[in-house]
Amino acid sequence: MIFRWFESLIDAFKDPVDTMPPKAVGRFYLFYLRQVWPVFAAAIVLGFGVAIVEVSLFGFVGRIVDMAKGVPGKDFFAIHGRELLWMGFVALALRPLFIGAHDMLVNQAIVPSLTNRIRWQNHRYVIRQSLGFFQNDYAGRIANRIMQTGASLRESAAQIVDAIWYVAIYYGSAVVMFAHADWWLAMPLVVWLFGYVGTLYFFIPRTRKRSWAASEARSKLMGRIVDGYSNVLTLKLFSHTSREEDYVADAMAEQTDKLRSMTRLTTAMDISITTLNGFLIVGTSALAVWLWSQGRVTVGAIALSTGLVIRINNMSGWIMWVVNGIFENIGTVQDGITSIAQPRAVQDKEGAMPLEVVAGAIQLEDIHFHYGKQGGVISGLNLAVRPGEKIGLVGPSGAGKSTLVNVLLRLYDLEDGHIRIDGTDIAQVTQESLRSQIGVVTQDTSLLHRSVRDNLLYGRPDATEAQLNEAIRKARADEFIPGLIDGEGRRGLDAHVGERGVKLSGGQRQRIAIARVLLKDAPILVLDEATSALDSEVEAAIQESLELLMEDKTVIAIAHRLSTIARMDRLVVMDKGRVVETGTHAQLITHGGLYARLWQRQTGGFVAADDALA
Repeated sequence: MIFRWFESLIDAFKDPVDTMPPKAVGRFYLFYLRQVWPVFAAAIVLGFGVAIVEVSLFGFVGRIVDMAKGVPGKDFFAIHGRELLWMGFVALALRPLFIGAHDMLVNQAIVPSLTNRIRWQNHRYVIRQSLGFFQNDYAGRIANRIMQTGASLRESAAQIVDAIWYVAIYYGSAVVMFAHADWWLAMPLVVWLFGYVGTLYFFIPRTRKRSWAASEARSKLMGRIVDGYSNVLTLKLFSHTSREEDYVADAMAEQTDKLRSMTRLTTAMDISITTLNGFLIVGTSALAVWLWSQGRVTVGAIALSTGLVIRINNMSGWIMWVVNGIFENIGTVQDGITSIAQPRAVQDKEGAMPLEVVAGAIQLEDIHFHYGKQGGVISGLNLAVRPGEKIGLVGPSGAGKSTLVNVLLRLYDLEDGHIRIDGTDIAQVTQESLRSQIGVVTQDTSLLHRSVRDNLLYGRPDATEAQLNEAIRKARADEFIPGLIDGEGRRGLDAHVGERGVKLSGGQRQRIAIARVLLKDAPILVLDEATSALDSEVEAAIQESLELLMEDKTVIAIAHRLSTIARMDRLVVMDKGRVVETGTHAQLITHGGLYARLWQRQTGGFVAADDALA
């Protein structure tokens, strides 16, 4: 019960204000630690208590030696019984209480919940990044940075709290107790402190810089490994296993060199601190014995000072590793910030409202978009699609067809112009609502590495079993789904499809994609080369499903295989980012322009316009 209470102190899935995390390291830490400040404040107070209790135990040792020296054994407990009981209470009750409460806060509340809150909030921010963000980086590196940043931020923050108290309490108490016995006894400790701080001052900033470089190299290595695993079919098809090994080995060698560079500093710092500690132990012990020989301190002072400096020696090594770990973790957090704290290229406007589609009219007004390049991809394009109209986009590669679809879905923001759906500018509505009103079937159908059911319900999570089965039937996916079985024995709708759907054929993936969009039943439909990757027999089978899919919808279809869209209400021919022709298949053939030339090139003149329409 008590474990659960501590575990409930931090909600790992609390949603933050949806803003970009700060880029500065200090503010990045505060951004997350502010959310749990009461728990951290309690950990600081308990850490203070633990440090006080630990130091008091050394004071008890010296006190017991002095008490035993001045009193006959038979009277010892009678004279000092109460003081001994207090010492026992501190050791047997207060110490476990403080340490137990501190460990509960750290291990039950902070370690699992804060770590995963940071990961969750970073993931929520990053998953809403634009398409371009993910196209410009390794998916593995992004995921690695999100996972590592949460753990490193939590670890370094907790270590800083513990380290500060232990240093302050141990050193402060030691100086006071040594000076109380004889101020000369505190001198080796004061000299040691200057040397210790100077050593850390020299090594720590350099360790932090090299730690950041090592973390960056580790993320790069992870990205290359995941990239190879994700594209393992390409690797095998081209017989490039050795080339891929060299590609990963290059990143691994870089990461090893960066790590060695960091560990050299760590080893040098360890040797320096160990040498300083040797002078502290020898200097303090020798001075304590000499002062005792002069009658200036008691035997208890020798026991106290020797025991405490040995403890400080152990603690200083621990502090060195903690401080080194803190800056190593800060370096990891800095590496993570490079991916996490990036502005979103596509954002909802303040006060954006959900899009409501009644008719499905689409108006593109003088739109411009260039992917940040010099020269045009889409330049001054105008196009109007009537409600329920089915148009085919035609043109040579690079004409801007897929780019038009990308800006219609607002995967990228226009540089100029407007796109309106039923008169509403899509830049003024929420992205989620816009995309919920548009169904998309693409050439490269990517399925999630989950069950067939999960992939289908992406179209409509609240769909009933009857609606799900109806969509499967219309897409003619009922011909193969019942026979599916995965490596763990799951069957039918429960069978997992593998990463990106690799366990299914191209035709099977496409039918699931069509069923998913049928289930979504959005009023606007985009078909982007939906059948170009399929053979003619499979394409013919799927064409019937596409006809059902297009019923009562506004449709924009892209196809290089012109015979698949010849029956559309209207064909729009694009070239160099502009509309150059528009009309029916027969009209464009008669016109003798770009479309007619593309048709002639594909058919060799053997397929007449009437045959294509038939």
